[in-house]
Amino acid sequence: MTLNISDQILQASGLTEEELTVEIAVALYQREILSLGKAAAFANMHRMIFQAALAERKVPINYSVEDLEDDLATLDKLGL
Repeated sequence: MTLNISDQILQASGLTEEELTVEIAVALYQREILSLGKAAAFANMHRMIFQAALAERKVPINYSVEDLEDDLATLDKLGL
């Protein structure tokens, strides 16, 4: 799928195409529409770079207690 944003809208935003793409990805992540990995891919960024972009905007990482419990269970299974 291709998303077309008119030059007029891009110019009105005052952002470059890349910056606008990151802003859209951040918004979709913040609204929990996209996962961290999918939002980073949408922004065409490595996951760690995207996390830095989230931190710059003071957007917290979506990490629930259930996620923590799953991670701890996985570590336990691995003997770590």
